Amino acid sequence: MSGDFDQRLAELGLSLPDAPAPAANYVPYVVVGNTVYVSGQVSMNADGMIKGKVGADLTAEEGAEAARTCALALLAQAKKACGGDISRLKRVVKLTGFVNSTPEFGDQPKVVNGASDLFVALLGDAGRHARSAVSAGALPFNVAVEIEGVFEIE
Repeated sequence: MSGDFDQRLAELGLSLPDAPAPAANYVPYVVVGNTVYVSGQVSMNADGMIKGKVGADLTAEEGAEAARTCALALLAQAKKACGGDISRLKRVVKLTGFVNSTPEFGDQPKVVNGASDLFVALLGDAGRHARSAVSAGALPFNVAVEIEGVFEIE
């Protein structure tokens, strides 16, 4: 998968960030057997954290772009859990997405699709996953989106 993955990433004009360090007293991932549990990754790009409340400060489309950055960070953590060999990644199992949104905003699934769509674009059927997309009244550092993930590896 590594060659195909890297090629698809390049075709989309993307690259994996360095796996972010934890911001508190937890580890970025835990491997149990063939399962990797990745801690929540917050929306962040080269300019820093993507902050704001979707439905007030950000549109659903801007939220989806923020979720896409979470997906890249999740993949960076999964790659690190695989000893740097992304070809060991078999599939995305489940995502839980938290959207910092106003009480009346109801398009959390549309926001988290930013991550889901990227996984499918990069991994095909192996990127299809179970998922939750929920509203959060606030998120750490006022980030727009936080997503945690479960992955199967070889």
